[in-house]
Amino acid sequence: MRLIYRIVVRLGIALLIIMSLWATLFYYTMVDEIRDEADDSLEDYSELIITRVLAGRALPQVGDGSNNSFTLTPVDASYVAERPHLKYEDHDFYIAEKQETEPARVLTTIFHDQQGQYYELRVATPTFEKVDLFQSILWWVVALYIVLLLITLGVTMLIFYGNMRPMYAILRWLDDYKPGVKPSPVPITADVKEFARLGRALQGAVDRSEELVERQSQFIGNASHELQTPLAIIGNRVEWLLDEGNLTDEQGAELFKIQSTLARAVRLNKTLLLLTKIENGKFPDSVQVDVARLVQDSVEMYGEIYASRQMTVQVDIEDDVKVEMNESLAATLVSNLIKNMYVHSAEGAEGRVVVGNNQLVVENDGEQTLDRDRIFDRFYQGSKSKGSMGLGLPLVAAVCRTYSLGVKYQFKAGRHCFIVDFS
Repeated sequence: MRLIYRIVVRLGIALLIIMSLWATLFYYTMVDEIRDEADDSLEDYSELIITRVLAGRALPQVGDGSNNSFTLTPVDASYVAERPHLKYEDHDFYIAEKQETEPARVLTTIFHDQQGQYYELRVATPTFEKVDLFQSILWWVVALYIVLLLITLGVTMLIFYGNMRPMYAILRWLDDYKPGVKPSPVPITADVKEFARLGRALQGAVDRSEELVERQSQFIGNASHELQTPLAIIGNRVEWLLDEGNLTDEQGAELFKIQSTLARAVRLNKTLLLLTKIENGKFPDSVQVDVARLVQDSVEMYGEIYASRQMTVQVDIEDDVKVEMNESLAATLVSNLIKNMYVHSAEGAEGRVVVGNNQLVVENDGEQTLDRDRIFDRFYQGSKSKGSMGLGLPLVAAVCRTYSLGVKYQFKAGRHCFIVDFS
């Protein structure tokens, strides 16, 4: 999830919680305030009635312009002893004039006159519908929440994108950065201290990384160069011994084994050097490469080399696929996939190479799937094959990484399938 979306979700949840708490507090505060006003009105009305009763004056009549109503009931001392002298309640009253039931606030009080006669006075006044009030508050809170959320999120996103531009510039720079290729300076802004500090730290890390890559490249190049001389000398010595002709059959066989091992070491040295150069971006030149031509050349060459395997290879050129890359690396990519097909197939097996839809597909018969997590690791071999060093597919993966090409492995219908996407 992107950072802005995470902020929006969390901000929306926080606003929902805050608005819910605010609505609850507002509702109960309003209810309490309305009750206080109703209670004050009931107290004033009850005092009026009590004063008139004690003074022997006429009591108020129903429909005298007031919404209040009352009942006055004589009670005895035993009833008074069991009842509180002042009590507020909420009741539903039926109003005959309106023929409906409405909520009311009721005040019940007990008093006595000069003769000691006790009276229970019940005074009621219409009040609000709690359900209606709750629904009204709920709808207004929801509307307020939506409006407030949209405004807040809109302002937040504008502010966020405005202030995060330096971060996005750094991320775009990181997307374009390739180790071993001299990069442009890290975009550093001085407006925000944190971003400026991040840019300087990143620039320092990149400089150190480039220095290490350069040292590694020099070391591998020097080591490979220095190894070539002793390997060549050893090869010449072995050939000289073989040319002498005064060796026993056993000695000759051993020398041939040494020569074969030495040739493998020379190939390994050259392959590792090539792999390092690819990863360090030492092949900057790019041209338009015809993938179909490289495939045909590689199939023809390896078909002759591995003719003893009697493999049947079908080449399908569905349409022209041209890619902008170093020609030498393109040849390395194609030839290693084709060679891998021949080396890791049984005698008489069938292979297929397809060029089309901006892809290169290489298939060959197989018995079981390979480890997808390790197939492109150096020196990994799913099954030991003569002439394989476990560096062909890592070379393919290195070239694909250099040019941001997609490469994947599949095993379906008893066939290994390698797919390179040039799009």
